[in-house]
Amino acid sequence: MDRKQHWEQVYAQKQPTDVSWFQPRPAYSLRLIAAAGIDKAQPIIDMGGGASRLVDNLIEQGYGDISVLDISAAALQHSRDRLGAHAAPVHWIEADATAFEPPRTYALWHDRAVFHFLTDPADRQAYRERLARGLQPGGHLIIATFALDGPERCSNLPVQRYSPETLSAELGSGYTLVETTTETHLTPAQKEQRFVYCRFVKR
Repeated sequence: MDRKQHWEQVYAQKQPTDVSWFQPRPAYSLRLIAAAGIDKAQPIIDMGGGASRLVDNLIEQGYGDISVLDISAAALQHSRDRLGAHAAPVHWIEADATAFEPPRTYALWHDRAVFHFLTDPADRQAYRERLARGLQPGGHLIIATFALDGPERCSNLPVQRYSPETLSAELGSGYTLVETTTETHLTPAQKEQRFVYCRFVKR
């Protein structure tokens, strides 16, 4: 089964509120986005944000140029259905993060838990190339991955765990780490998962 088939199957079999990464309110992401201090008219992209509630909160807070990318059409449709008329201004992008061709540059690139699924170095390189093209100079990059003491697998797939230092090394010298925090995420099944969040600025 390829990557797209896997994620389409996940969202065919489960409701978004039942998957382990579900957050009623993505508080850590929202705090780091606020800390970036970008103008609310500037473009934001949420990588792998298909069924996430982040877009709901960004709309409520007045951000006006939001793109949501996900490999799963079903995940994106869940959000469209949930948002109703509010979904219309959002740019919905069905694409693999490693094959996505950014149509423009973004002031803020957010990724909660896409990057840690990229266990193949070639996939990570492809992601970095798209990030380099898609993030404005001086733009903010917010990435959350499983921490070093986080799970070794998620959704029946292996993951790559990171510390702020190893994530910085993986991204390379083009990004300056300005802030980091950890989260103990409680899944809908009441299991604890450790995440590390990092905010970088592109040099």
